[in-house]
Amino acid sequence: MFRRDSYRGTVELPENKDAKDVFFRTKQAYANHEKMSVKLVFNAHKLKKLTTYQKGGSEDELENLELYIELGVILGFNTDDAIKIKQSIQLTNDSAHTHFNITKRLKLINKKQKSKADKNYLFWDIENFSGIASIFTQIIEPYDIDDDHIYMAANPDSLYLKRAEWEANLYDYGKTLNSFNFIKCGHGKDVADTLLLENFQSLNLKNANVFMLTFDRDLKERFTACTHESNNLFIMAK
Repeated sequence: MFRRDSYRGTVELPENKDAKDVFFRTKQAYANHEKMSVKLVFNAHKLKKLTTYQKGGSEDELENLELYIELGVILGFNTDDAIKIKQSIQLTNDSAHTHFNITKRLKLINKKQKSKADKNYLFWDIENFSGIASIFTQIIEPYDIDDDHIYMAANPDSLYLKRAEWEANLYDYGKTLNSFNFIKCGHGKDVADTLLLENFQSLNLKNANVFMLTFDRDLKERFTACTHESNNLFIMAK
């Protein structure tokens, strides 16, 4: 955790090998009045590589971009280039993930053997995984998940950019975002993730199949930590 009295804000360093370097490079460049750009996060070779699909959904890279963007908010420098790269990475990886078999990637994470369950719930980080057709055909329909057992969330920037696309795809199934427990979030770090988790905790589910659709490592860990042992928690593997 980093705090500085002269700045209004707090950032939490992601737990990956490059986060500290990104933080210190950014802080030093700002202190030296250098030009601020996404090249403080990635070199030219890495930026080019990120235009193609990366195994694991580029989780570490997205975490470090988010760190840089948060520092921009706190210190007052422009991060439009980083936001553009972040959205491009999410779109590239999301497009690739729509073509694989979700059911082969869903893993029972909280126990070795599935126990008996009498209800099914889906918690869906739609901005990280928006392959709507595959989610309906491989999860919602086979498990007969009721609309009121589906919780979805998206942060404002993603909602603004992709809402029309999401609604168009949902229309094929006779649905809209408002057909479900759709959480429209405010601005801030991990707002959508936190609200999804809060909804999950408030339900106090037991003896349920719980599907958590995200590629966000932190959200996976938070769901795993708070799920009741009687539930079967299924989470996307890399």
